[in-house]
Amino acid sequence: MDAADLRLIDELRDDARQPLSRLAATLGLAASTVHARISRLVSRGVIRRFTIDVDPGALGYRTEALVSVRIRPGARAQLTRFAEELRTHPDVAQYFYVAGAEDFVIHFRGRDSADLRSFVTDHLSTHSIVAATNTSLIFERTDGLRGV
Repeated sequence: MDAADLRLIDELRDDARQPLSRLAATLGLAASTVHARISRLVSRGVIRRFTIDVDPGALGYRTEALVSVRIRPGARAQLTRFAEELRTHPDVAQYFYVAGAEDFVIHFRGRDSADLRSFVTDHLSTHSIVAATNTSLIFERTDGLRGV
């Protein structure tokens, strides 16, 4: 990967729907070269997917939080099942399996504080492998930070 690939990734991060001709002009490359570079980045797994950025508030999600979870000692064998439950939960935007004092950090999105309370008390705190949770409300967020 060279400097042109990194610039291409930054441009796609800003607007993945822009035409190849505009990308090519911005990068000073031929459109066919830009297309070949994108294809190569996709086939090498550098670009994993193309997606859209949706405003959670427009979909009715007014409450967001980061919920840290510590797993009970001896429950490590159940981590895969727990992670799958998180992956399929409709209010989990994303989660991270991390090293440190906590084992998981969950990005929660819900309609209101009642959804958050229900998620933490009914889904997490009562889960057999969860030792403790810590919830931090998100007041404001910034998406689209640049860099790799």
